[in-house]
Amino acid sequence: MTEAAPADLNVDLSGQIALVTGASRGIGAATAIALAAAGAHVVLTGRDTKALEAVEETIFQAGGNATIAPVDLAEPDGVARLASALATRWDRLDIMVVNAAILTELTSVVDIDQRAFNKALTTNVLATQALIANFDPLLRLSPNARVIGLTSSVAQRPRAYWGAYGATKAAFEVLLQCYAQEVEKTSQIRVAVLDPGATRTAMRARAYPGEAPSSVKPPEAVADAVLGLLGQNFPTGHHLALNQPK
Repeated sequence: MTEAAPADLNVDLSGQIALVTGASRGIGAATAIALAAAGAHVVLTGRDTKALEAVEETIFQAGGNATIAPVDLAEPDGVARLASALATRWDRLDIMVVNAAILTELTSVVDIDQRAFNKALTTNVLATQALIANFDPLLRLSPNARVIGLTSSVAQRPRAYWGAYGATKAAFEVLLQCYAQEVEKTSQIRVAVLDPGATRTAMRARAYPGEAPSSVKPPEAVADAVLGLLGQNFPTGHHLALNQPK
C-alpha cells in the first residue's frame, strides 16, 4: 500500500469513455464531474434519476459530455442490462470507477442484521463481480483500460462495530486484486484500489454524526486523486491510501 503523492491534474481524457457507479452524489458525483472536465464522456449510474440528472447538467454547463444510466446494481440483471446498453453505443470502455456502496448499520458482529448485511453484500461484492464480468469484454477493447475501485480502511484494518461493512469491503478488494492479476499478462487492463480516507459525504455523516463536516476533506479531493491516478502509468494491483489524520 502506498500513500498519495501530489496528483498531476493536467490529465487529458479526450475521447475516452468512462463509467462511474454511485455517481449521483458524493465521491461518485465529484469524480464524474472531474473526468468530464478532463475530456471523458462519462456514463453516470445510480438509483436516483433526478440526482443523476443534476450531475449531468453540471457537466453540460461546464462544457463536458455525459450520459445518465439509472440502474440499481442490486437488481439481478441490472449490471447486464447496463453493459448491453453501453455496448450498443460504444465499442469499448476505457475507465470504470467502482464507487457505489452501501454502509450497513454499525453494530457488533453478533448483532448484525442479516437482511441488511445481505443487501450490502449484494451491492458491495456481488455487483462488483458482475461489473467486472460484464464489462471485461469492453475493457479489453480499450488500448489503455483502467479500473479503479473505492474501498475503506476497515477492509484491511478491522475495527469494532464495523464488521459487516468491513467484510464487504475486504471481499471487494480481493475481487479487484485477483482480477488485476488475472488480466495482467493477457490484456492492457490495469486495476487500482483507492482508499479515500475521511471524506465529507452523506455516508460519512451517518457513521460519524457528531463530526464537523469541515474537519474532513471534500469529495472533490478524492476526485482529484482518481484523476491523478488516471494520469499515471500505475502497475496493476496498485493500492493507494489518501493520507488522512483520522
